[in-house]
Amino acid sequence: MIMKAFKDIEIFTRTAELGSLSKAARSLDITPSAASAALKRVEEDVDALLIVRSTRSLRLTQEGTLYLRYCQQALKLMIEARDATRSIHAAPGGTLRVSVSSDFGRNLLAPWLDELQTTHPEFQIRLILSDHVSNVMKEEVDIAIRYGVPPDSTQIAVPLAPDNRRILCASPDFIARAGQPATPYDLVNYNCLCFMVGERVHDQWHFLNRQKQDEAMITVSGNCSSNDGDMVRRWAISGKGIAYKSKLDITEDLRAGRLVQVCSEWQGEVAPLYLVVADRRQLSPLVRVLKEFLQHKCAGLS
Repeated sequence: MIMKAFKDIEIFTRTAELGSLSKAARSLDITPSAASAALKRVEEDVDALLIVRSTRSLRLTQEGTLYLRYCQQALKLMIEARDATRSIHAAPGGTLRVSVSSDFGRNLLAPWLDELQTTHPEFQIRLILSDHVSNVMKEEVDIAIRYGVPPDSTQIAVPLAPDNRRILCASPDFIARAGQPATPYDLVNYNCLCFMVGERVHDQWHFLNRQKQDEAMITVSGNCSSNDGDMVRRWAISGKGIAYKSKLDITEDLRAGRLVQVCSEWQGEVAPLYLVVADRRQLSPLVRVLKEFLQHKCAGLS
């Protein structure tokens, strides 16, 4: 409604400046009748006659002259605001507020962003680390990087690592002391390190063995649980037990030998990684550069 009112004001201003309703209509690519209707709406809004019109000419009234001066100032500000907004949206620069889970954010995203900023120094990143699932519709974040499909189907979820899965892992020291489980069914005999969502402990771990056509849902237990995914990872590295982690989060630990995969013939549940925004118009050049960079980085870990 507001933008329609500004369009009407633009028609009034153009008519006054050109001295002709038909010329104003042609310059704005609208019909004379549409221009006339717009002028009528403006006059009804201010409750005053602004332009005296005849078949051959028109002239501004005293009220119209005063109103035109304010309208020209308002349109100038609107054009400046539009151009400034478009310039931010069009250029791959500016500040980007990114919400991300603690483990992925600390151990992968943060060093990746350091690398990105060496080639794109115009990037300004505000990194919000939390295992609380951000609501990009309500919270002051531009994008969220999260595992799993967003429950709100109105949000735009762009896949970064669609084939990522959870895997069982433990430190070599723990395996040397406690032995390695042969199947996920043996986990009931091991100390398992659990992640918490709010007050709910994620203690039901799902697995699939395609070769044996076996599917298992195991309820595990252990002496350590945390609502911080990075804390669970650190416990696993220190040898406290077996963890059920996103493979992305621990790929570097597996390569360095800090952790080893357990029951590798069994697939854990799918944990796709997504870049989430509230509206498709938020996929600005800045966000697209980040998306393509992260897709490349995630592919390199698979």
